Amino acid sequence: MTGIAALLAGLGIVAIGFGLLSALMAFLQPFADPFWIFGNLVVGVVLLGAAVFMSLDTLRERMRSVGGRRAGKFGTSAILGAILGIVILGFLGFLSTRYHHRFDLSESGVHTLSQQTTELLAGLEEDVSITVFFSESESPPIAALLERYAFASERVSLSHVDPNAEPMRVDALGLTSEELAAGVVRFSLASGEATTLSAFSEPDVTNALFKLLKSTGKKVYFLSGHNERGIETPSGGETSEPGETPLAAGADSYGRAADALVNETYDVESLLLASRPDVPEDASALVIAGPTRPLLANEIAALERYVEGGGALWVAIDPRAQTNLYDLLEGWGITLGDDVVVDRALAVFGQATTPLAQEYDGAHPITAPLREPAIFPMVRSIELASAVEEAFSILARTGPDSWAERDLEGWRESGRAEYDERDLLGPVPVAIAGSLLGEGLAETESRSVEPTPGRLVVFGDSDFASNEYLDALRNRDLFVNSINWLAGDVGQITVRPNRSRASSFQMTQEEFRLIQYLSLFVLPEAIAVIGVLTWWARRKASGAA
Repeated sequence: MTGIAALLAGLGIVAIGFGLLSALMAFLQPFADPFWIFGNLVVGVVLLGAAVFMSLDTLRERMRSVGGRRAGKFGTSAILGAILGIVILGFLGFLSTRYHHRFDLSESGVHTLSQQTTELLAGLEEDVSITVFFSESESPPIAALLERYAFASERVSLSHVDPNAEPMRVDALGLTSEELAAGVVRFSLASGEATTLSAFSEPDVTNALFKLLKSTGKKVYFLSGHNERGIETPSGGETSEPGETPLAAGADSYGRAADALVNETYDVESLLLASRPDVPEDASALVIAGPTRPLLANEIAALERYVEGGGALWVAIDPRAQTNLYDLLEGWGITLGDDVVVDRALAVFGQATTPLAQEYDGAHPITAPLREPAIFPMVRSIELASAVEEAFSILARTGPDSWAERDLEGWRESGRAEYDERDLLGPVPVAIAGSLLGEGLAETESRSVEPTPGRLVVFGDSDFASNEYLDALRNRDLFVNSINWLAGDVGQITVRPNRSRASSFQMTQEEFRLIQYLSLFVLPEAIAVIGVLTWWARRKASGAA
């Protein structure tokens, strides 16, 4: 073929090829437009037929010659190769519908489910049905997130309900128009249990599933009465569930930390130990967060009995805090330094006294899954006595450019902190965890039952788990993981999803289909047409030369 006939033939082959490919995709993924398919096929056949008709005489002459027969063979091979290519593409498309794998190339992994979510989905023992209520003309941001849940587990099924098309189903669930306007997601188990959700982020979805699937039934107490960081507020504030005591919302409080434990299905409650002889027997863990006033003697004795009797104690004491817990901790081999950790590397950012915990104990369950640092505003050092080093682990250390400044008076007077031989050179330990047996309990030969070792987690700062800093870096995971370990729920230790919400562009189904056609068919076919035109122009130019 020469001239216009060759151009028409090239364009016809492109149209037929994309028509067949569109038809195959329509068979595998039912979203292709039949007008596009038939339009391409009809146009392609017409163009190819016109090219053949215009070149009949030329084709007869060439086919009679030896060179023509050879060219015919090459032409046949080219056509067969094109057909084979289309078949291979179709086969690959078929495989893609049967075997799925997704790649997240974003720097922050915004399209990847967190470790906690993937572990929760991998451990599902019953089917979970997720129903999203929204109009067919909408595509809410939650839909893309929930598709990743369904993709990650065969036990998760995802369906969409149009409230306008199925009003009886909406009425049966008691959903109001206000709820539907904001968006509603319903999670149902095969056993019949169900819950609804109107907050659309991965932490919200995972927490809702976690509460639906699991329940620890354990209680975590927060000590009060010594100016500790509180978890409750008399009025206002946040609350996890309707009817519950509002959680403290102040920047220095532990309201969000308590809410994080509620999301792990723990019950949380404040404890005024001064009014009780002992720590409650149902305490799975006791939290002492930043006390600044001394405890009574009977409270100290109750804490000692609790831990040495197998209890679990979480303690965070800020630098220079006026508390009398130091002697109790030293009796267990733990010394809190009278110092403040300074990090020279962060001084240029004005954050010298807000060091990062950059080194974790990779062998301890609390910190084993953590890869990102935690931040500790105004933290002190922690040292272990040689007698208990084997029983305790240093969970976190600050960076190599840090030190524990012990000349605090000189620092206050001069306004500058300089390292000298009296200071503790970094990396500085700022968090420890371990188990201990009370005095006299180690001799168990005459006992019929082995004693339960008490568990301790101690931090040199309480700010890191406050409302202001809990969601900074991996502070939330470090706090919640430590409570999981104290309560004996090692299986819940994980890396949780970030609280930030992923931004999404909302589009209608028609807009989405248009983008699909532009990216899968229109643009590739346009490029192919331009290629044919370029080839024809060059061929014509070379023939003229």
